[in-house]
Amino acid sequence: MAVSLKPDLFEGMRFDFTKGLNHKFFLSHRSVFSYYAFLRNSYCSILLGSFDLPPISVFMGPTTIPAQTPETIKIPTANYEFGANFIDHPKCLLSGRVMTDGRLSARVKYDLSDNFTLKANAQLTNEPHMSHGIVNVDYKGSDHRAQVQMGNGTLIGANYVQSVTPHFSLGGEVFWAGQHRKSGISYGARFNTDKMVATGQVASTGMVALNYVQRVSEKVSLASDFMYNYMSSDVTASFGYDYIFRQSRIRGKIDTNGCTAAFLEERLTMGLNFILSAEIDHMKKDYKFGFGMTVGE
Repeated sequence: MAVSLKPDLFEGMRFDFTKGLNHKFFLSHRSVFSYYAFLRNSYCSILLGSFDLPPISVFMGPTTIPAQTPETIKIPTANYEFGANFIDHPKCLLSGRVMTDGRLSARVKYDLSDNFTLKANAQLTNEPHMSHGIVNVDYKGSDHRAQVQMGNGTLIGANYVQSVTPHFSLGGEVFWAGQHRKSGISYGARFNTDKMVATGQVASTGMVALNYVQRVSEKVSLASDFMYNYMSSDVTASFGYDYIFRQSRIRGKIDTNGCTAAFLEERLTMGLNFILSAEIDHMKKDYKFGFGMTVGE
């Protein structure tokens, strides 16, 4: 059970098409007509965290880059993405993407045995210092999980989660980024039942994170999170919802920074969905709206 406080939001117009050649091999196409957002007094960073299974297509929304003034400037842009997916469920998953802006990405998940899983994620780009790659080896025991990570830039990490009871787990994570001379350690806890999940995490980087998800009914779920950095004194709280109708699904969130977002998926017919995305940031005076179609299952 999970509710995303920030779903796959986008800006502009998007069209996705997925075609299955057989029961294991799929092709995907995506066209995006959007904006690049130049957000002043901000920075762009990449966080290489835990590896999840890749979605069918890669998010290509607004991008932020460093600048000198608080003004937000947007310029129109268009991109096309071609993807290929091979799924030998549940043992092997291969995914590749190539974009017209020069980016190439690949993801691999392969079950070495019932307990060990190999995962790899890589992205190549013509932008300096933006290409990256990471390899994970996961071990899943009867009541515990462990993971070892290695990536470019001398990135080394490891995490471990132990089930104390059937509903309560404790874990920890450590990483070392040699290229940036940064290291960190964090501790986490998780409590779950059939209708709720609560998690907490404290990191040496100064971040304290609390999350709570409650399933109200089979169609309605609510979620909230709290983020506090005791080094910078930054505090953010968010509330999210997920409502499933007969032919549609709507997700959204609102946070203490004055940002409100909503994402609607409407099934028009079998294999044809209409999507709407909206995000309003009152503090930055940044307003985003997107619509699109997805074809294929």
